[in-house]
Amino acid sequence: MFGKILVANDGAPGDRKALEAAVELSKRISAPLHMVMVGELALFPATIDEVQEEKDEADHRFAPIIKAAQAYARSRDVMIDTHVVPGQVAEAAVGLVREQGFDLLVVGFIGHSQLYERIIGGTTDRLVRLAPCTVLVVK
Repeated sequence: MFGKILVANDGAPGDRKALEAAVELSKRISAPLHMVMVGELALFPATIDEVQEEKDEADHRFAPIIKAAQAYARSRDVMIDTHVVPGQVAEAAVGLVREQGFDLLVVGFIGHSQLYERIIGGTTDRLVRLAPCTVLVVK
């Protein structure tokens, strides 16, 4: 049913649960597992150098998350490929889904107040709406 799994992870508590679920599912169905972390850019970066600086900072910030995810996956006998991509979270993750042909996106549920969700919107909600594949939201 699912041939290629992508889990979104930025180190939030809900993302750990999503990672655990994705690793278990990957192991059960022998599907390749990938993880995406998005280094958020300013909406309109001023220069190419600004984009590169943001990417370098994201690579550094996500290094411990990548290390922990790889260690957890290895402990469950699963290999995980990681991707650090620049951009706005939902759009960048969905872009990777399309580009690499994932058929399952696993995300953690964050859970803000209803007022926050109505005014700001939620990343998880946007991922569910925008993703061209099945999305599993883990609580």
